[in-house]
Amino acid sequence: MDFLMLAVQILVFPGLLFMTAMGVLLTGLGGKLVARLQNRVGPPVLQPWYDILKCFGKEMIVPEHAGRAVYIGAPVLGFAVLCTAGFFIPMGGRAVFSGTADVIVVLYLLTFCSVMAMAGAASTGSPFAGVGVSREMVAMISYELPFVLILLAVGKLAGSDTGGVTFSLQSIAEWQRIHGPVLFHWSMIPAAIAMLFVISCEAGLHPFDVAEAETEICEGLLAEYSGLPLAFYRLTHCVRLFIMTALFAALFLGGLAAGNDGLAVLLLVAVCIVLTFLCMALPHGICARLRVEQLFRFYWTVVTGLALVSLVLVWFGL
Repeated sequence: MDFLMLAVQILVFPGLLFMTAMGVLLTGLGGKLVARLQNRVGPPVLQPWYDILKCFGKEMIVPEHAGRAVYIGAPVLGFAVLCTAGFFIPMGGRAVFSGTADVIVVLYLLTFCSVMAMAGAASTGSPFAGVGVSREMVAMISYELPFVLILLAVGKLAGSDTGGVTFSLQSIAEWQRIHGPVLFHWSMIPAAIAMLFVISCEAGLHPFDVAEAETEICEGLLAEYSGLPLAFYRLTHCVRLFIMTALFAALFLGGLAAGNDGLAVLLLVAVCIVLTFLCMALPHGICARLRVEQLFRFYWTVVTGLALVSLVLVWFGL
């Protein structure tokens, strides 16, 4: 019975099926919101799902000089790793797995997912993909520093009762159940704002999508991809948006645990939609894409500064 319950959690809720459905829904809603901001009708909400299904049905063309195993395996492994990261994040008050350092595990798995995208692109030998790889690496270096500072700030606040730093998402959620959401502590507001920017860049959203700039480098990382591998890359892009918004809810809103599981899930969905508007639709509708050097400078000054302010305030008990 325990094994059956674990299988349901991994495959259905809060696992693979739920994360995939939410990722596609948020991506579709984001596109619709961007269109409304620009006074357009926009594509259907399910357009990302139609695109993914179309890719699954298309022929897979492996470039002549590509490493076939890496070309096919990287997007599949990246998607699997991303879903594994989602298993550690409390959704609706529950998580598939939990531990004493699952924050570090989630950070590692998210980074590994980006590395898989770069490995797959590098295996194609395309000059456009090569530029995309270098840009993706700069973007990853840019947001990783503030991301780590944010996690340290939240962990320090949640571990204040014991005088240490906690890296357990369950412990962070339990602390918020007793003391209230982290978001409502004034010292953590800068970190929450910084996290919104981290979500945008981690999920590769406009105006921070320098690695897949269609008008500059022909999709960059995905320039040589088609068929099944491209479908997995697009699915990964959708699910990553949900994973990051759910992580925000876990870190700053206690995972939105409620006495009723259905209510907790509805609250999570509502928060993820609001975060999609703030991190995807609003910046896309009002900002032009940043240049690589602008992105790096912005994240290592403004975003890192916001995260560092919260960390210093929390460290001194303010």
